[in-house]
Amino acid sequence: MNLLRENSRRSTLARNAFRLVPFSFFFFLTLAAAAQVAIVGYTISLTSPEQHLVEVEIILPPGAAQRELQLPVWNALYQVRDFAQYVDWVRAKDRSGKALPVHAINTSRWQVEGTESGAVIEYQIYVDSPGPFGAQLNSHHAFFNLAEILMYPVDARNAPLRVSFSHVPAGWRIATPLASLPDGGFSAENYDRLVDSPFELGTFQESDFDESGGHFRVIVDADPADYDMTKLTADLQKIVAAAISWMNDRPFDTYTFFYHFPRGAGGGGMEHAYSTAIELNANILKQSLYPFDTVSAHEFFHLWNVKRIRPQTLEPVDYTKENYTRALWFSEGVTSTVENTIELRAGLLDEKGYLNVLGAEISELESRPAHLTQSAEDSSLDAWLEGNPYYRRPERSVSYYNKGALLGVALDLAVRQASHDRASLREVLEWMNLHYARQGRLFNDSEGVREAAEAVSHADLGWFFSKYVAGTEEIPWDDFFRAVGLHVATVTDNVPDAGFIASRNFDGPMTVEEVTLGSPAERAGLQAGDTILELQGKPGGQESRQALYSLHAGDTLTVKVRGRRGTERELKWQVGTREEISYELQDLDKVTPDQRALRAAWLKGKAESPDQHIGATAPGKMGSVAK
Repeated sequence: MNLLRENSRRSTLARNAFRLVPFSFFFFLTLAAAAQVAIVGYTISLTSPEQHLVEVEIILPPGAAQRELQLPVWNALYQVRDFAQYVDWVRAKDRSGKALPVHAINTSRWQVEGTESGAVIEYQIYVDSPGPFGAQLNSHHAFFNLAEILMYPVDARNAPLRVSFSHVPAGWRIATPLASLPDGGFSAENYDRLVDSPFELGTFQESDFDESGGHFRVIVDADPADYDMTKLTADLQKIVAAAISWMNDRPFDTYTFFYHFPRGAGGGGMEHAYSTAIELNANILKQSLYPFDTVSAHEFFHLWNVKRIRPQTLEPVDYTKENYTRALWFSEGVTSTVENTIELRAGLLDEKGYLNVLGAEISELESRPAHLTQSAEDSSLDAWLEGNPYYRRPERSVSYYNKGALLGVALDLAVRQASHDRASLREVLEWMNLHYARQGRLFNDSEGVREAAEAVSHADLGWFFSKYVAGTEEIPWDDFFRAVGLHVATVTDNVPDAGFIASRNFDGPMTVEEVTLGSPAERAGLQAGDTILELQGKPGGQESRQALYSLHAGDTLTVKVRGRRGTERELKWQVGTREEISYELQDLDKVTPDQRALRAAWLKGKAESPDQHIGATAPGKMGSVAK
């Protein structure tokens, strides 16, 4: 992860059906010796798609007499998921085929003896975790985040390696951002780069386009009746053009978008250095392209913010335990800020829609009592607790996505005011790209963001970071929005109430965070921690939120849930009402021409009267394009 080297263009191998032959152990050793490089080789065998079973062969070159192999305990999500729970067996042999002793050191690490002349490690692993954060093999397709299925030699994590596939079903193709080899395999300079490169295998549909000097592939695994590839590609091209133009940078030659559009539960996106994997419910996609545009803009901008503009607390990646950081409010939250700017610049979102988004974000933050007790930095640090239902309760936590996105807006307006509208959030990120990403440096969490903001605004912004990033002071919305002729209005209304607050883990179904005391939902037997399997007869998932939003008072709500002890039950109750306070961004009574001009610049994500453009390069000559 977080590597800046460019991968070469894939060959036509990924565009055609084929069956790969396992790489010969002896040929591998000969090749490694000739190249004088200790290459680690992987072969992933898709032997039992119906049983979701993968067999992995790791070829270790000669080295130490005793080697240790580690399977990561987390990947993609900030949650320890212990992938070793799916390993059925592990065995090893030397180059002559003689069995070697294998000992488990702990639940996710194994020690092999007698490896001085090289060894072959074999194991079987169950893979059936759907979505962009998982690894899955079934009779329909395979999608792999490889950190979830591939062990790495502890003493050779930084060694170059290759991966190939065997027993690939007839008619399946392979797509990945990794460079392909003449023999059908794929290469990576080290384990981090390998596992930051997802693989899709199956009968997917593909499109591509060129934009701003880069080549883009669009890989879709879904029923063709559920989407229009032409429309998706057109929106992606607008998003890509807007983002590259805004950053004045393109740190890659090729980039791959992977999409899954299941008809059941599904949602979320995962960023990678040269690709992204995104899942959206097919029914939601048919209703509007807005969710597609939003998540695509967010994940694409991550190739700068997170993958290259990266906090020092996330490096090096520790696959054996949690990586704690206080910077997710910026790395994730401010990426959400920018996703809206990208959509505005691409013409996929208008001013009214954007202000509605901001109003909803403010309403979400203000509705959580924890915004007075948990800072944005602490929310980032506590990301590893998000898999726990109690932690997600409104009185316990705020989301670093939600508050971070609003802090990004507030920081943008603060920088504009401090610099007399000569700089904005755009210049902050361009400065960080120039001084950190392009120089291969990591930034010092919130202090690194402050350094950049003060560098482009030429002002002391310590008050902003101490009060609102590290602290829990109420954000004075009107003080920030006044410069662009807006204020935040409070709206009170009676709205339908299902009687519970629901959440959804990115890699699982919707769960119940909180049940309203005395509500019909509580009387029906709904409990916090219940997993919602079905809602109104349809699978429970991210798309279920739309069903909840469309409810009316007096409607009968039917849910099928699974309790903490695994017992399933069907519950029914009538939807009630509750008083809801929300917030809207509205024009001031009198908006001056200067305020309207500043708002126009703000909506375009640019300074109103810039005196410099950080890291600017001539058109068509992106300064940090990897060669």
